[in-house]
Amino acid sequence: MSTATCVRHAELEDLVGLLNVQQAAKLDVVAPASALRASDGLLQLSGVEPVLDERGFTLVDGLYRPTAAADSHLGTKLKIPVRYLKWLREESRTDLYDANINGLLHGCDDPRLPSTGDDRSFLLRLFTSGVPDEPGILRAVLSDRYGIIDNLDVLTAVLEGIREADADVSVRSCDLTESSMHCKVYSPKVRALAPGFLANYRTPFANPDLEAERRRAAGQLERWRPVAAREGHGYRPGSEPIVFAGFRFSNSEIGHHAVTLKPELMVEICGNGLTLPMFAYTKRHIGDRLEVGGSWSQDTYRKRLAVITAETRDKVAEWLSPEFLAARITELERHAATPVAHPERTIEVVSKKLGFTEDERSGILSHFIAGGQLTAAGIANAVTSYSQTIPDPVRADTLDDLALQAMSLV
Repeated sequence: MSTATCVRHAELEDLVGLLNVQQAAKLDVVAPASALRASDGLLQLSGVEPVLDERGFTLVDGLYRPTAAADSHLGTKLKIPVRYLKWLREESRTDLYDANINGLLHGCDDPRLPSTGDDRSFLLRLFTSGVPDEPGILRAVLSDRYGIIDNLDVLTAVLEGIREADADVSVRSCDLTESSMHCKVYSPKVRALAPGFLANYRTPFANPDLEAERRRAAGQLERWRPVAAREGHGYRPGSEPIVFAGFRFSNSEIGHHAVTLKPELMVEICGNGLTLPMFAYTKRHIGDRLEVGGSWSQDTYRKRLAVITAETRDKVAEWLSPEFLAARITELERHAATPVAHPERTIEVVSKKLGFTEDERSGILSHFIAGGQLTAAGIANAVTSYSQTIPDPVRADTLDDLALQAMSLV
């Protein structure tokens, strides 16, 4: 299957191009459990009616390779331990994989045991292969009440909301995984000094090893644009403690996340993004139950997207304002200068409380040392700079959400 599913630290144009390719390969059907059967680790669909849409008739029956997310969905819905299914796939025990899936979907042939199969219907999100005899991709196995809101449409709705708010913004980075889309936006014109939060801070990416980690996470060596030097304010050009107002938006097409908008503060020196999850807006993917062979009302879908556009317009007007930015900086600087006398011990305690892994703890410590800011603010900045080096954008986003908590724990 040639449809790409992941990209890290991409430009907006790259993301749009990839989403358009995915959109052309998408196929969504509601099928009964009886139409699914595992075969050598693949999922075979049989007896499902072709889909008629603007592309014409698309055949559904055939083989599909489950993603890790789809395996997780199957395990959850059939009450098979997900770690067990993952192990079976890693160890190439497709015989046991098939036996577990089929036994619970279709029941047991042994007359001495209960033989009742699963009578539910599932929403299956698929990518067609477009190549004869090549399996497609099974992206998700969801409830038939799941309300589909696609990434490309969310992106379009949010950009329309920004236009309606008449905001001057730049999309600074985009991420796409098998499970979700994440985009970061900031306003070059809505900025303020945060001398308390950024006192003595220097970009950790001046360290060649840490910069190499960030580039490896992006998968491209020349993705990072140079930071423009700015003059004035009594600081060395390019090192002013400037913070920009911005926000992030994300979506999942396969049930892992709702549509989410949340403000963030973007640090000019290094591109750190400090999110403010307490202000987040979310819209969950819940819809009316779909019957087998049923279709989605385009009028209902347009209304959902209109809500996202309207919320974006309102949130942009609020979050990308000088008043909102000034208030958040004042709150940040209240505890930013708290000294950190024992960095290794402090980060160890913070990591345990916030559930950071050992690798994350070690990485955050390296960024803290490289940042040269021996304060509580230095802990927050270390978390948000380290997150840029993580290949998984979902985990990186989670770390950025925890940066404020890390600072407050100090």
